Amino acid sequence: MTRLAFIGGGNMARSLIGGLLKTGVAPATISVAEPRAEGRQELGRDFGIACYAENRLAAAEAEVIVLAVKPQVMPSIHGELQDLLQRQRPLLISIAAGVRLDQLERWFGTGLPIVRCMPNTPALIGAGATGLCANGRVSPAQKAQAQHILDAAGLTRWIDDETLMDTVTAISGSAPAYFFALVEALEEAAVTQGLPRETARALAAQTCFGAGRMLTESGEDPAVLRQRVTSPHGTTQAALESFSADGLSRIVARAVAAATRRGVELAAELDAQP
Repeated sequence: MTRLAFIGGGNMARSLIGGLLKTGVAPATISVAEPRAEGRQELGRDFGIACYAENRLAAAEAEVIVLAVKPQVMPSIHGELQDLLQRQRPLLISIAAGVRLDQLERWFGTGLPIVRCMPNTPALIGAGATGLCANGRVSPAQKAQAQHILDAAGLTRWIDDETLMDTVTAISGSAPAYFFALVEALEEAAVTQGLPRETARALAAQTCFGAGRMLTESGEDPAVLRQRVTSPHGTTQAALESFSADGLSRIVARAVAAATRRGVELAAELDAQP
């Protein structure tokens, strides 16, 4: 079995570990580095895996290492891991938002097979959407390994052009917040119209959930599904015409562009760090 190490034992690491164990991966093949003693105790109790306070101990002998830390932490851990990674040459998987492949190579050493991933928070319930891209040293077998790990948290898609990963961040990594903002707005609008808040929230959330299932399970184009709901001169048409008049498509396009630009800026800020 492939030995797998997680550097960082936060929520995203927990979701991946839990998903992998459900697919039959043996707990004895997984180790985690987590600086918090309480976090180590929880991981060991919940999953039966080896937990360490030091990154090097968790990564020792690992064939695949998942960097599950915040982007700002990434530059600070390379000194501890660089020599070990250069000796072992494991597959390195990063789930840190905005961290480019060339930055990972600069911090951890050239010659490593590296996969950059952008999962999102629904991965915590196995319903994530993850974009992946790889450098030229990742073999087909290693791509399959990386995909198996991220498949444990939901849907995965490979991105050939790394520059598009910031767009992936904008439409899946950040987009759960857009969805929650829409539900908030629907709730407030319904309360303004007189519905009790609990009822408004339940109806808005369940409607969005059901619409999402219809979209993913039917395989239909979203425009086709929208048209099926929209009767001529009916209530849906009235609402959609209001959205159009207020420039919904332009609002969304500007928001995605803003998130994409911010992803580029965050990577540039990391470039300034040693």
